[in-house]
This record gives sequence, structure tokens and C-alpha cells, in this order.
Amino acid sequence: MTTPAERYAAAVLRQQRARSEVGRFAATFPFELDDFQVRACEAVEAGEGVLVAAPTGAGKTVVGEFAVHLALAQGRKAFYTTPIKALSNQKYADLVRRHGAASVGLLTGDTAVNGDAPVVVMTTEVLRNMLYASSPALDGLGYVVMDEVHYLADRFRGPVWEEVILHLPLDVQVVSLSATVSNAEEFGDWLAEVRGACTVVVSERRPVPLWQHVMVGHELHDLYSADVDPTDPGVNPPISHELLEAIRSLERSGDRRRGSRETRGRGRGRYHQRRQLVRPPARGAVVAHLDRAGLLPAIVFIFSRAGCDAAVAQVVHSGIRLTTPAERRAIADVVAERTATLPPEDLAVLGFDAWEHALLAGVAAHHAGLLPAFKETVETLFAQGLVKVVFATETLALGINMPARTVVLEKLVKWDGSGHAAITAGEYTQLTGRAGRRGIDVEGHAVVLYASGLDPVALAGLASRRTYPLRSAFRPTYNMAVNLIATTGWERAREVLETSFAQFQADRGVVGLARQARSHTEALSGYAEAMSCHLGDFGEYMDLRRQIGDLEAELSRSRSRAQRDAVAETLAALRRGDVIQVPSGRRAGYAVVLEPPTSGLDGGSVTVLTDGGQVRRLVGGEVPYGTRAVTRVKIRKDFSARRPKDRRDLGSSMRNALGALADSSPERVRRPAGDPRTDDRLTALRKALRAHPCHGCADREEHARWAHRYQRLRAEHDALVRRIENRTSSIARDFDKVCGVLAELGYLTAPGPEARVTEQGEWLRRVYSEQDLLVVECLRQGHWDRLEPAGLAGVVAAVLYESRSDEPTPRPRLGSGALAEAVAATEGVARELAVVEAEAGLTGRPPLDLGLVVAVERWARGAMLEQVLDADLAAGDFVRWAKQVIDLLDQLADAAPSARLRETARAGVHAVRRGIVAVGTV
Repeated sequence: MTTPAERYAAAVLRQQRARSEVGRFAATFPFELDDFQVRACEAVEAGEGVLVAAPTGAGKTVVGEFAVHLALAQGRKAFYTTPIKALSNQKYADLVRRHGAASVGLLTGDTAVNGDAPVVVMTTEVLRNMLYASSPALDGLGYVVMDEVHYLADRFRGPVWEEVILHLPLDVQVVSLSATVSNAEEFGDWLAEVRGACTVVVSERRPVPLWQHVMVGHELHDLYSADVDPTDPGVNPPISHELLEAIRSLERSGDRRRGSRETRGRGRGRYHQRRQLVRPPARGAVVAHLDRAGLLPAIVFIFSRAGCDAAVAQVVHSGIRLTTPAERRAIADVVAERTATLPPEDLAVLGFDAWEHALLAGVAAHHAGLLPAFKETVETLFAQGLVKVVFATETLALGINMPARTVVLEKLVKWDGSGHAAITAGEYTQLTGRAGRRGIDVEGHAVVLYASGLDPVALAGLASRRTYPLRSAFRPTYNMAVNLIATTGWERAREVLETSFAQFQADRGVVGLARQARSHTEALSGYAEAMSCHLGDFGEYMDLRRQIGDLEAELSRSRSRAQRDAVAETLAALRRGDVIQVPSGRRAGYAVVLEPPTSGLDGGSVTVLTDGGQVRRLVGGEVPYGTRAVTRVKIRKDFSARRPKDRRDLGSSMRNALGALADSSPERVRRPAGDPRTDDRLTALRKALRAHPCHGCADREEHARWAHRYQRLRAEHDALVRRIENRTSSIARDFDKVCGVLAELGYLTAPGPEARVTEQGEWLRRVYSEQDLLVVECLRQGHWDRLEPAGLAGVVAAVLYESRSDEPTPRPRLGSGALAEAVAATEGVARELAVVEAEAGLTGRPPLDLGLVVAVERWARGAMLEQVLDADLAAGDFVRWAKQVIDLLDQLADAAPSARLRETARAGVHAVRRGIVAVGTV
């Protein structure tokens, strides 16, 4: 119960908030803002940067919209940046509804709408390019919202986010919106360091409670025990007894049903049961159960595009229809509107009829292989509640606003590009974060389908942990280097890179190492005192002992090498019929060589018949030093080691050839002598050791024990110091390597403080691509000068494309024309760059993937869509890559060194931007 004073203070605070800009903004919503939203908005109004970390669906975008509200109220500009075009399109539509089309613009790689508006939604790359070009659009900029800022951990595109944060003018307020990450405070500390005051607002409370379930067979069971609060399960929550019993019952009943499937164990003379695994329930049965339980709409995550498409087909084939006649009419209207601009001749190859039929039943797939128009139609229909079930890959979890009542996971493993790996707790949280629609659902539901091998305890660990650390993927690139040097100079560029989040994290990691190094230093001082001797310098005495030990070890190694070389030489010289003397070891005695020796990593081997009548294989490592041939015997051509008589006869021949030697023990052989210079040094050191004053100390061995501890800790300490040195300034060192490559190739005048950007470097400044240096090298060397527009589009596709498959793409047949020559030359340049990068200590890039060259070249020449797509190239993939080709061609239209090539690039843009590639997304 509050006191009157507390109630009065709360009332005053409410009045102040109501009169503030935050209060006026909050009044425009039909619901009361959450505390974390209010705190973040107040920090923005106070002029501070803000980092908001909250679960999916918690409403953190309200803070970004408040920054837009403030910009319009103050007559300033606001840029709202997102990581992907789909999210930019969605946010643009949201802001247009709120502020009107005249006030909001959109800029993505291939779309420009009202770019001079006071509020512009854009991809982060567009803002980065503006900053490097010192675009006049930056004038009057007051706020930048960075939605999904945790994207900076993305290996390919993450560095762009840090570039923007580092290069934005300091008077621009940055509002960063992130998923719940476990190191939000660390990220906030870095933002405060590079941009000034930054308020970190973390909310881990979901606006809609999430219940965790497991579907065992056709029954749904809670994951946790009844006494666990599902909204705060804590660490290692107890598992539901009913769930465990249901799993045991299903496994037992499955065993009974399979009991008749017994097979006779091969070679064992007994029967054994062949165990079969329990599989997840059929997809149609899952959808039907969710429908009966009132748990739709649902997103079912299947980590496979083909799996998503197959799931839709299975559900539709099962006869399930989740829509009413009125809903089907509404779906048909939306489909007609959204696909009206698609060329009619392409609808068949796109599978339009089957896709529309599934939509009318309330079922759809959502993955990157779908045509953008199809994906956006699915998103619209799902958001309107017309589509009830979407089978999706994990890409849907990245920012697209598609909340559902229920999220289903078919399995907890996915293909990560190199193998099947279990999903992490962070990934589980991201995927299930879609469950529970704010303002619609009282609770959300996460369902995992049971199959043999699913461990409920491990699942509970995934569901109850919130570990999703943000790790910087920042690295200097060639384009970044020339742009930084051109705008700030080499020294300032290096300083900027050393303030990156990647370096900040590395330096933070060094703090613990430095603390450990300090404790080592203190311990070393104590050890040095304990090993001190009143007779002399004990460290000097131990150094003599160490040198003696090192030389003795070196002498032993050299003798061992000499022995191995001698044995290998002996084995290599042996021939069939040689009688050898083995001087020592468990094979000591005499033997006759049956087969010529073979070579190998183990020193080679030889098959012999021993004087005991046994056939043995002697491996080089087992043959002692001194083994030698002493005589020879003749072995018959029809000799067989499998026949005892042949072995006895050959043994007799060997003893006759040996004569008197047969009854004597093999003579021992002297070891090879060492290097006389090493022996002389060893003698001198031993003499110096005996002459040292500390050699006669009564406590010598006690001092030595402390000295050994000192030496071990010293070696550990030195290794630790090297680790610290490698971490500190690691980004700047990478920058130096990049500059070294650029200077060698002529893009910079020098690699160090005197670096200036050359004319070729100015071309590189205008090319933004993962393969920026390769593109500009090909331009500089004139390899693309003779190409027509379609050929230029094809070679650009070769530079950009990366197949989804790990299997190498079969090399396409390009004939012998200009395109084939240009592709071959481009591959040659790529190989040359790989050598230069390797010599500079930079990580090389994989070889070019030519899997898209023919498709893009045909398309640019006017081919039909059905002539371009194949089993390995989905329509959505083709459109996405074609738009990237357009983007790079557009850059070449500005950056190419010759007027003819610039014109060819512009013609290439028009040739590729047609049909389904040209269909707008806004």
C-alpha cells in the first residue's frame, strides 16, 4: 500500500509526462505504453542515444516511431534503417499510414520513393553509402533509428552497421532497437564511448506469456511441471510427469506394434528385434489438432524450403480447409490485387495455381525461394488472419512482422551450411518469439513435435535460457579503407577502426587476461625471491642447466633421426631372398626377406620369414638400428608362405647360408655418433656448471625446485602477453594488411601514414560489393570492355553469386565468345588476388561460382522465365540475385572508367529489370 506522499509524487509525474512530448505521443495510441517504452522515449526526448533490447513482439519499435515523431515536431529529418528490404517495405507502409505519404520516403537498393521526405526508411547500406558520399540528404538529420541492430553480428552485412554508427555526425541521436541479447550493457557501453550518453533499456518480459508444449503422438502436453511459472521457469525447471509418461507410453506401444518384425540375427543363431524410431505426427494431423484446440493461426518452422513446400502440399492433399467462404473471397481479392502486375506467361512456371489453391484453404509456405510478390501476399494474408498456417524457414524470424498464436518446431536441429547442428537457446527464443499476438491473444504457445531422440530436459534448457550474446562481425574491407582514407586520412581512419565494437570487445576480453598477467608478475617475484642463493646468481646457474638439458635433448633427437634414416636406407636396399640380422628387440635374430619392402609414412615395411619359421611384417618404426643384410638365399618362384613345408625348406636354406652364424646371437651395433661440435659445447657447459658458485650450495635442489616453477610460470606468462598483444589493435592490424594490398595494386600511393587514394582508388570508392576489389581490378585491366549488356550482366552474376549448396556447381558451357573470355579472365584475376591476399596474411575468398551466369545472360537477352529457371534455381532466388546484379550494374554505370562501359552497364540494368524482376514491391 502506498503512502499519500508517494501517491502525490506519482500524480505529479503523470501530469509532467502528459505535458511532455512523450505524453502527447503516447496519447495517440489506443493502449497505455509499457514502462520500458516510456523510459526509452523519455531518454530520447532528453537528447540521449538509446539502446532498447526487448523480446520479439514487445513493442520496441514504438521507441523508433517516437524518434520519428520528435523529428517531425522539431522540423528535422529522421532516417529509419532496417537490415533487409522486406522489413524496409513493411516499415514504410506503417509510417505512411501514421504520417501520410508526403512525409515518408523509401530508399532501398532498387527502389526510390520520395527520397527527400523528412522521414525516410532505408536499408543500412544506403545510409552507409550516403555517409561516404557526404550526401546533401544528411543536412538537417536529427535522428537515426537502427531497427534490428543485433544484425551487426551478421558475418556478411554486419560491418555496415558499425560503419554507420562510427561515421554518423555526433549531433545525430541514434535509437538502436535490438532483440533480447545477454550483453546489452556491453553494447550500450560501446555506444556511449563512441557517440556520447546512451541509455540502455532492457525488458525481458514478454507482453504475452508463452506456454511451452510438446506434441507426443496426437496429444499436446505441457513441457514444465504444473508448479512451474511458464513466464519465469528459472534454471533447470522440472519436467511435466505427464509428458514423460506419454513419451514412455508411445515408445512402448511402438515397440509392441513392431514386435512381430523380428529377424534372425545373421551368424548369431538367435532372434533380435530391429528397433524403429518414433516419427513426428503427420503435418495434416498437427494442423487439425491445432485447429480443434483453438491454437491457430500458427507458424510451423521447417528448416528446409523443400520441406515447407511439401508440407503445404500434404495439408492441402489431406482435404483440410481452414477458411470460410467469405474468407476465401477476401483471399482471392488480395491475391488478384497483389499479383496483377505479374506477366501472365510466367504464372504457370511460378506454380501460381497450386499456390493460390493452398492460400484459399488457409495454408501457405514462406521462404527465400518464393517470388517476392508471393511472399508479401502471404505476409499480408497472415497478418489479416485470412491464412491460418504458414510453413516457414527460420528467415521469417528476422524482423518480418508476422505474429501468431502458436509457433511449432518440427525438430530442434537444422542444416548450418556444413552439417546438421542443434539450434541454440538464442535461436529458439527468436523462433518462438513470434507466438502470442499483443492485444489479441491472452497467451502464446510454443509446440515442439516429439520424435525419438528428443530430450525434454534439453528442450527445457533451451526454452528457459536467454543466452544470445551479441558478437561483432566487423572487419576492414577494401572499399571501407579507401573511403576512410579519402575522407579522414590514414591516421584518423586507423583511430576510427580502433573504436569499433569488435575492437571494444577484444579489448574487454584483454582485461581478464591482463588481470591474470598481473597475478603472474606478482607470483614470479615471489618465486625469484625463493630461488635466490647467497653464493651467486641462481638464475644464471639454472640457465646453464637449461642449456645443458636442451643440448642433450637436441643430441638425442639428432641420434634418433640418424638411426631412423639408416634403418630406412637399409630397408629400401633389401631384396627378395636377403637374409637380415636384427640385432635387438622382440624380433632379434635372423630372417629372410619374402617380399620387397614397401614405402609409407611409418618408414616402410618388409615381410620376412623368421628363423623360428614365422611370417612377420616388420614396420620401419619397429626395426632396430643396425639391422643389415648378411647373406642371400634363393627363393623358389612357386614358394608359398601358406605352406608349412615351403616355410621349413626356406628356413633350412637360411640356416645353411648362415653357417656358424645361425647358432650365434646377433652382434650389437654401436649407436651413431653425434655432432662433435654439439659434444664439445656440452662438455664446456658441464664444466661451467660445476665451476659455478651455486653448484656447491647445500640448498641447491630446493632453489632449483623454485626455479623450475619460475621458468614454467614465465613461459606461461610470456604466452599470455603474446595473446594480449595479438588482441589489442587487431582491427587496425587487419586495416594495415588491407592497405598493403591496396598500395601494392596501385589504389593507394603508400601503405602507411603517407597513403593517398589514387585515381583507381576513386573507382573503388564507388563500388560496394563483397567482391569490390575483384570488380575494380577487372575494370582496370579492361577484361569487361568488349561485352554487350547481356554479357556484362552475366559476368557480374559470376562475381556475385554464391550457391546454397556445398557441392561445387557444374561448370556451365559458355562457348568461346566474349562472355567466355571475360569469365575466364575474371577467374584469373580472382586467383591472382587470392595469392596477393595470402601473402599479406588476409583470409582468401572462395573461387567464383558460375552457376548463375547462363541464367542471367539468357534473361538479359529476353529469354522466357521457364527457359531460365531449373531445379536448382527457384524463382525467388533468381529475382533476388537479379536485383543484386542490377545494383552492381548501377554502380558500374557510375564507377566504370570508360564511357562505353558505363553505357553498357546502364543498358544491362534495363535488360535485366523486366518481367518478374521489375515487379515493384511497394
